[in-house]
Amino acid sequence: MKNMSAKTRRKFLTYAMVVLAFVVCQVLISQRLMSRSLKGQLIPICVYIVMAVSLNLTVGISGELSLGHAGFMSVGAFTGIVTGMWLSKGIGLENGTVCLVLSILAGGVSAGIAGVLIGIPVLRLRGDYLAIVTLAFGEIIRNVVNCLYISVDGRHVHAAFNNPNVPGKLIVNGPAGATGVMKLSTFPMGFVLVMFTLVVVLNLIDSRSGRAIMAIRDNRIAAEAMGLNVTKYKMMAFVVSAVLAGMAGALYGLNYSTVTASKFKFDTSILVLVFVVLGGIGNIPGSVISAALLTVLPELLRAFSNYRMLIYAVVLILVMLMTNNQTLRSTAKRMIPAKFRKEERS
Repeated sequence: MKNMSAKTRRKFLTYAMVVLAFVVCQVLISQRLMSRSLKGQLIPICVYIVMAVSLNLTVGISGELSLGHAGFMSVGAFTGIVTGMWLSKGIGLENGTVCLVLSILAGGVSAGIAGVLIGIPVLRLRGDYLAIVTLAFGEIIRNVVNCLYISVDGRHVHAAFNNPNVPGKLIVNGPAGATGVMKLSTFPMGFVLVMFTLVVVLNLIDSRSGRAIMAIRDNRIAAEAMGLNVTKYKMMAFVVSAVLAGMAGALYGLNYSTVTASKFKFDTSILVLVFVVLGGIGNIPGSVISAALLTVLPELLRAFSNYRMLIYAVVLILVMLMTNNQTLRSTAKRMIPAKFRKEERS
């Protein structure tokens, strides 16, 4: 550990934190010490961790404000649902784990394709303009899904737009969403997806491409003058973020028997952005912690009945005030031994 750089040490501490949390949860489940409501939150926690980390790649590392992350999540969710139902009902694949893995991969690929298609025109914009266009993209995807009818007829998949008369068993039923979905998602698979996301994002950040992305974020003109292909690296971060969001969406979609497009509204993108901001822009471990805590916090506050969302909002405000308080931050830094502060600067 002494020979490790500060970045490598932080990376392994992040992995260790997630592994420890998984082990603790598994022990609590095996000993029946975890409540049923909290157990039901485990897969959504994994989903929102992946969403927060992937959005932090776009917002914190690439420096582009995206408000359409829920759109990529919805693309992955419905693609994963259709793939899972086709594999299990159409082809007859009985292994649920294999179905889930293939569905997650399909969700990631479809979201990545959507990321490329939207990224080509959108990434020419900056700042508020980019945020508005990505917001519009998310709303377009939601309204398109509301008009889709997809069915499985044996080994064939049929799709129609604004036409419910498709042969076979309906999987996606327009505004009613996906119904009769097989619940294939598991907490261990959610843990694997979280670890995969962390490995991809943290290694990308520490790579040559990651340094190029951050250089473009810090000074676009200087990066162009040094010969960096700005469009290429911005597209790389945007598409990787979209792929991970699509994989999270597939895991989310296969966790419920019914999934509607209304679950992926503008509010969901804002919620994930709150996770990123609260955990720290560009701070990957912070995104993991904030996503987990804020996902489970409303459930923990359920005893306060009608006041729980008010308390939730007050907690958010207090945490943001404390995070941005220079006096508290200076005090916290002084509490860190000088040896570690020196390594942090290096």
